[in-house]
Amino acid sequence: MSKFKKSLNVGQKSYSYFSLNEAKAAGLGNIDKLPRSLKVLLENLLRHENGTTVTWDDVKAINEWAETRKSNHEIAYNPARVVLQDFTGVPAVVDLAAMRDAMVSLGGDPQKINPLVPVDLVIDHSVMVEHFGNKDAFEKNVEIEYERNAERYNFLKWGQKSFKNFRAVPPGTGIIHQVNLEYLADVVWTNEVNGELFAYPDTCVGTDSHTTMINGLSVLGWGVGGIEAEAAMLGQPVTMLIPEVVGFKLTGELKEGITATDLVLNVVEALRKHGVVDKFVEFFGPGLKVLSLADRATLANMAPEYGATCGFFPIDEKTTEYLRLTGRKEETIALVEAYAKEQGLWLSTEDADPVFSSIVELDMSTVEPCVSGPKRPQDKVQLRNAKSSFKEALTKTFGYSEDALRFEYEVEGKDFKMKNGNVVVAAITSCTNTSNPSVLMAAGLIAKKAVEKGLQTKPWVKTSLAPGSKVVTDYLMASGLQTYLDQLGFNLVGYGCTTCIGNTGPLPPAVSKSINANNLCATSVLSGNRNFEGRISPDVKANYLASPPLVVAYAIAGTMDFDMNKESLGKDKDGNDVFMKDIWPSNDEIQKVVAQFISGKMYETRYANVFEGDEKWKAVNAPDGETYKWDKDSTYIAHPTFFENIKDGLVESFEVKNASILALLGDSVTTDHISPAGNIKIDSPAGKWLTERGVAKQDFNSYGSRRGNHNIMMRGTFANIRIKNEMIPGVEGGYTKHIPSGQQMSIYDAAMKYKEEGTPLVIIGGKEYGTGSSRDWAAKGTNLQGVKAVITESFERIHRSNLIGMGVMPLQFLNGVTRKTLNLDGSEKISLTPIGSELAPKMQFELTITRADKTTEVVRVISRVDTVDELNYFKNGGILQYVLRNLNNSH
Repeated sequence: MSKFKKSLNVGQKSYSYFSLNEAKAAGLGNIDKLPRSLKVLLENLLRHENGTTVTWDDVKAINEWAETRKSNHEIAYNPARVVLQDFTGVPAVVDLAAMRDAMVSLGGDPQKINPLVPVDLVIDHSVMVEHFGNKDAFEKNVEIEYERNAERYNFLKWGQKSFKNFRAVPPGTGIIHQVNLEYLADVVWTNEVNGELFAYPDTCVGTDSHTTMINGLSVLGWGVGGIEAEAAMLGQPVTMLIPEVVGFKLTGELKEGITATDLVLNVVEALRKHGVVDKFVEFFGPGLKVLSLADRATLANMAPEYGATCGFFPIDEKTTEYLRLTGRKEETIALVEAYAKEQGLWLSTEDADPVFSSIVELDMSTVEPCVSGPKRPQDKVQLRNAKSSFKEALTKTFGYSEDALRFEYEVEGKDFKMKNGNVVVAAITSCTNTSNPSVLMAAGLIAKKAVEKGLQTKPWVKTSLAPGSKVVTDYLMASGLQTYLDQLGFNLVGYGCTTCIGNTGPLPPAVSKSINANNLCATSVLSGNRNFEGRISPDVKANYLASPPLVVAYAIAGTMDFDMNKESLGKDKDGNDVFMKDIWPSNDEIQKVVAQFISGKMYETRYANVFEGDEKWKAVNAPDGETYKWDKDSTYIAHPTFFENIKDGLVESFEVKNASILALLGDSVTTDHISPAGNIKIDSPAGKWLTERGVAKQDFNSYGSRRGNHNIMMRGTFANIRIKNEMIPGVEGGYTKHIPSGQQMSIYDAAMKYKEEGTPLVIIGGKEYGTGSSRDWAAKGTNLQGVKAVITESFERIHRSNLIGMGVMPLQFLNGVTRKTLNLDGSEKISLTPIGSELAPKMQFELTITRADKTTEVVRVISRVDTVDELNYFKNGGILQYVLRNLNNSH
């Protein structure tokens, strides 16, 4: 809408922008009351208003939100850019390559398949902690990473050469969110169109749920499934309802000895209780001014754990200070400040608070040290209660006897014994904390004091340090603290997401053998954001999230059956007891080393040639050509089958007759339970498939690294070792009952058997189905196993969207009806009949249950295809088919 277009002069340049002040003058009188995250959405709509995909009514709906504080209005949001990590990025590039082939089959131009917005892929998910606790660990792990992932890296380099608007950040650089925070994000984005330079808010979507970390730098961004991200890359808007915005008011200051990790675990608990799924969270209040940018990024990072779409912080002096620290250009910083002040996006202490849908408040002075576990990020436990809480979980959650902590068990060839509760993994890892110098310096300081007192980590603990950025190594080395971390076994193992995503690597064989032979409840403590069942290690049952310094303390204690406030960590050189308070650094000590040893020069140097990579990356040989030459023998990269029906017509109706239930699942089934993640077991369907092709067990790698091969991934869907299918009570793992034969078998084998028999399938679930990471394979695998519909009590946002993107119908029970009120046991036949002749958003279906005794029951369910755009994707068989047909029909 050109009447809202104005000019802004900053330095020597003139920028065109779409003015919120002009929109206010044109009748949008509520703009000043809006949360700043909604102002970003409003500017996005103003800039893209075209009378069709974005209308003036959409713009007005955000203005009206200030009165109602909620809305059922659907909008089309166009992010400025897309970020990918390699686990989810590889299948995205595989799909783009397959779309080029499909375009050729339709007689179209394959060059039409290119990202239309800037795309950055950061290779950070492939390094595994094979080697640890020694100075060579990093080099050896990187060597193995390149050996194992040669096919994937060749393929990604082909993508970098073949696709326009696509850059790859090589392995060993850092974690995607850290690279985004320290380098990729600009806060205010610029783009030249026909010689005119435009400025607008930097926004992004990413194929990692923790994309939200960038909200700490005032960049509106969140995680989407790979499928949705691919569509955004190809110019499709993200369709969404205008969200409710929950204001999180921060007051007070953190007390002595309290970390940002303690704060974020309190925020996660509070917002989970409040309920923020599908909502924005925006932080405000006087407490913002005492939070560093890194602390803000820590809070924003864990938006998926509190269930929100994003956790947004407004632009202020902390934003521009951080941009300057990390070596951004002065003209960028000047533009950010001028633009934000002009558009009402700058936070000033005299500003009135925006209006919010609801408000949650936290006085930061009330935060105590804490951990979270043993199964979910929101299960916060005060550190003073950690010992008693673990004891309770051991019996009530994991089913051990009351005296289970008394017994000790031999470890072959070792001079120590194992017990229930032993910490066998202590990992400083993941994006949550490795954005934060204060907690990393704190870990270094606690290591220094521990070593000086003569303390050591326990011999059964696998220790590791996987920073989010090479800058972390620079400041830990400059301060001399890395030396002490090394002495406790926290040597550098790699730059990337390791333990937090299940790339923990194997435990030492003797430790693993003792755990499994004696059915021990081993534990892990990690500074990550995810501690779901079966995720960290197949040998570990109880997983706890903690701050980096606490990870070091637990590695010294060696057990969760330990009171950090009262029990001795060991003896000093004079035989005196050493307690945690004796080695815990003061806030002042931490701030001094942060101020002394971190400089902007470190960031400038590390990011000067970020896309070039090291000699290993430069040596990767990638093929040329606009279409990819698929290797039919590759076990990593395979031509997917999603576009086989591209020449067929659209889906105009949806009905299911006499489907079998493939799995009957409970509450909080995560995408980790559904999607292949972590290790590939040798006796699993995927393991058998690899073995048949001559791949040795040590070369299986992880499911994540093989996401480019649908043959592996469909076999690993619903194969998690901790998933519980209620069709077979008492059995854990990816099994089901094939009803016609009465046989118990893997879910994949049953799905294939039903496919042979021509039987459609459904999945039945409970509340919060699909929580967790934005794993597109949770939806792709569901599709490839022949599942037509997933029927639950409620869905998490990203997974619901992904199911639609793969042509699987998400349905929700109505009026308190659940699998339990219906007494389902999985033997029933399910039919779905639409109420009404045409497919429509949120339409209802009759669900007919036919039981084994031939009696029937009919209830209603509602489609969670919520919007018209989502319906178009579903009718096309998926979002990529929709995009492909549109691109082929465009001129």
